[in-house]
Amino acid sequence: MNFGFNEEQELLRAEVRKFLDQNCPLEEVRKLAETPEGFARHLWERMAELGWVGLTIPDEHGGVGLGWVDLVVVLEEVGRTLFPSPLVSTVLAATAIIRAGSDSQRAGWLPKLADGTAIGTIAFQEAARLDPEGIALEGSPRGGGFSLRGEKILVPDARSADVFVVAFRTGPAPDAISLALVPRDAEGLSVDAHVTMDRTRRMGHLRFDGVPVAADALLGEAGSGLALLDHLLDCGALAATAEMVGAAEGAVGITAGYARERIQFGEPIGRFQGVKHPLAEMYVDVESFKSLCYWAAWQIDEGAPDASVAVSRAKAMASDAFARIGIDGVQLHGGVGYTAEYDIQLYLKRAKWARAAFGDADWHYERVNRLGGL
Repeated sequence: MNFGFNEEQELLRAEVRKFLDQNCPLEEVRKLAETPEGFARHLWERMAELGWVGLTIPDEHGGVGLGWVDLVVVLEEVGRTLFPSPLVSTVLAATAIIRAGSDSQRAGWLPKLADGTAIGTIAFQEAARLDPEGIALEGSPRGGGFSLRGEKILVPDARSADVFVVAFRTGPAPDAISLALVPRDAEGLSVDAHVTMDRTRRMGHLRFDGVPVAADALLGEAGSGLALLDHLLDCGALAATAEMVGAAEGAVGITAGYARERIQFGEPIGRFQGVKHPLAEMYVDVESFKSLCYWAAWQIDEGAPDASVAVSRAKAMASDAFARIGIDGVQLHGGVGYTAEYDIQLYLKRAKWARAAFGDADWHYERVNRLGGL
């Protein structure tokens, strides 16, 4: 069995890296992080033209029709430069529509998501817990559909999204969960921004004040959304892990470069055991959760029964390891690593965001245990 990427995937990696190096180096990332929207529309449109936004969308709906292994290649490079964009959010919204949407929903939304004219995201979290009991947004019966009243927090790219995949409760049973497509201009919906540590990641807060959801807006049957929600959680955790692979490699590269250039006692500090040993440990950690990430992506593509276990193993290890890499990278820069002048602090902030995204390490280790993966 060949565990490496094929020639087309390596060419894709090279093209993505070249595009980002030329169009959005870290200097540009810093500028975009201070803008109201948080990303560059012209770069988003260019990414869509190159097919990266619609990579996993079927070709009959304007996408490329590839899988998550191919998307991981793109996400690694996006993470390496901390490139700000609603890529993951849009991919997850498209994934929900592909998996459970009707023919009219697919025809209406997937082409627009693939070509970048529409941005999508998912809204499921209301508290720290990610299990179905954590969903309290109430869907009351109304004219054959539902009326939503409640809130969603930590919604990725909420201020930029044109459509939300919203999880809500349609009955008292713990698994009575439904998902529906809610457009940005829906009556009774308000969107506010969350202020987060990592300005390259924009989050939002949704408030539902009697938002109407017609029957044809549901993704699948009412009350049948739990399996779809679990799949979206798997895909979101995998996407976050893939970005962590690239970001961790970027942090290691920056720190190693600093260790070669910083002179202390007449020698580059990279020659001292107190520096080169932590750098070696950082490299080993990245390679370890990188392998788990690749395995999880393959499992998702194959629809393997143990895909959720594979994803949780990868996300759990990456969450812990990348957090350590961010802290060690700053420490190996000395006191200056914490200052805004140095890029390494940007990776520490991303590590803080990524650790909790789609479940932290503790949550995923518990999930592995619950699914029988230990």
